[in-house]
Amino acid sequence: MTRKEFLKLLGLAGGGGLLYLAGRSWLFKDPPGEGQGRLTAEDGQWRPAYAVLEEDGRLAERVEQAYSVMENCRLCPRRCGVNRRAGQRGFCRAPEKAMVHSHQPHFGEELPLVGRGGSGTIFFSNCNLRCVFCQNWPIAHEGWGREVSDEELAEMMLDLQRLGCHNINLVTPTHVMPNILGAVRIALQKGLQLPLCYNTSGYELTEMVRLLDGIVDIYLPDIKFMDGLEAERYNLAAAADYPQMAKESTIEMHRQVGLVITDEHGIALRGLMIRHLVMPNRVAGTRELVQWVAANLPKETYVNIMSQYRVEFMAFDFPLIARAITSEEFVEAMGWAREAGLTNLDERSLSNYEIHRRRAS
Repeated sequence: MTRKEFLKLLGLAGGGGLLYLAGRSWLFKDPPGEGQGRLTAEDGQWRPAYAVLEEDGRLAERVEQAYSVMENCRLCPRRCGVNRRAGQRGFCRAPEKAMVHSHQPHFGEELPLVGRGGSGTIFFSNCNLRCVFCQNWPIAHEGWGREVSDEELAEMMLDLQRLGCHNINLVTPTHVMPNILGAVRIALQKGLQLPLCYNTSGYELTEMVRLLDGIVDIYLPDIKFMDGLEAERYNLAAAADYPQMAKESTIEMHRQVGLVITDEHGIALRGLMIRHLVMPNRVAGTRELVQWVAANLPKETYVNIMSQYRVEFMAFDFPLIARAITSEEFVEAMGWAREAGLTNLDERSLSNYEIHRRRAS
């Protein structure tokens, strides 16, 4: 049964100011995080978290805090310590300004993000992880893109809103988090009212994620590995601490935003959405991932088990990942998710499961 069918079975009907959370109506009154997007008493309209934080007079201070981190950069677990505001560059090779490759509506994301208008993606150049199988390697590894000011980045956000996108989807945002916060405040003052989606590799410092409390509405971590040796083997620089960093930061993300909440049209407004790419020969640790989610987060947590691994970039040089996954491997992965008791699996992953199940039988 899909999530949509489950909601219909419960007989939930849209109504004034009613939002959906795993089959239960929910009004923003007692948020789990510091500054949750909420319905206002005056007009009954949903508002993004950053707008509430600005109303409380705290968004400007958060922007200043984030930029101060750049002076001894520790935005991610690499903790390079360079002064990016003085022109120094660390592992990610990012300058002080954000570098952007492109921005446009994206229709290949999870359905609650896409809707009819698409997810408003902004692809940031460079990366703090740099996997050897990266499908966006020209952007993440080679840094294709151009430097933009916070004002220009704000205009991109507003442009995506004008195009009818349902959210601002920040792809690979970790190393440019201060620039994003600065741009969001500028865009808010010019009318931005879309949810912010933080689309990350999962290689995050929990203390930096805490800076985003009350700003980000939707967290979309792509949890890649559950074993430190595998994370170290398939990244261009040591990342043996990846599993621990990803798990700790994901728990903090859930504390802030909770389970996925959608409007009456099924469009995500808030919540944690976990991605996980199934890789050949069980390299990604899918079984361990779903068991960890079931043990540490609500079993209703939105999880997208993805089947689209393909051999890209340097993956040809690594025998265990130098092929596509088999149907048997994807069916096995989805079986583990169900055995773990996860109840909110992505609709497309469920559809792909049926396709691969027939192929494997």
